[in-house]
Order: sequence, then structure tokens, then C-alpha cells
Amino acid sequence: MDYFNDPELNGKYLGTITKDFATVSDTLKEASYQIRKREISQYPVFIFARQAVQLGSLLINADEIEGLQWHIFASYLEILAQQGIVDPEKIEDFTATWKNPDEFCCLFVVDEEFTNFVYIPYPED
Repeated sequence: MDYFNDPELNGKYLGTITKDFATVSDTLKEASYQIRKREISQYPVFIFARQAVQLGSLLINADEIEGLQWHIFASYLEILAQQGIVDPEKIEDFTATWKNPDEFCCLFVVDEEFTNFVYIPYPED
């Protein structure tokens, strides 16, 4: 079964991700800004996972915020390439499709049945 093209599955995930994202978007936007401002990376990526993963640094623990279903880890492209999540030979493709980080948040969703990069626009102020 091809999970990446299953709209029902994407819809199932997108609903809970969007809900959690709305709750934490200000925190993610600030973290993204800091990662870029400190010149750690121009490509911040936030990992949404239902359980602890060995990717990035834990930014938001879902167990500590009522209503959250996803733990959120902060990372960035260069580390994800070192870890083999992004094929080092595909970094150019990745950066070519990169969306403005002041307007969009790049999420890497990790779950048992679904693993994919997703861009979600930050809410308008």
C-alpha cells in the first residue's frame, strides 16, 4: 500500500497536525527565526512525532500541553542529511522546493504508517 498517496490517511494526519500546529505555531515561528538568525541553518525543520524519536532536539513535549497529540522536535536540513533522512544527493532538490520560512513551517511528520515532509503556512497575525 502506498501511504504517501492515500488522501484518507493524509486527511487523518493533517487534521491532528493542523490542530497541534495552530496551538504551537508562534513557538515554531520563533524557533525557526532563531535557527536562521544564529546562522545554524537557513532550513529549519520541525519533526512531528507521536513518540520520542532520535531526531533533533525536543522542543515541545505533547505530554506537557493539554490537547497536543504530537511531540515536536527542532532540527534542520544539514543534520537530517547527515542522519540519512534527506539523501545528501537530493539536498539541491530539497532546497529548490523550500518555501519562505517566515511564511511556511517545514514539518517532517514521523509516524508508524506515514513519514513525509509537509509545509504548513503560519497563521496570519
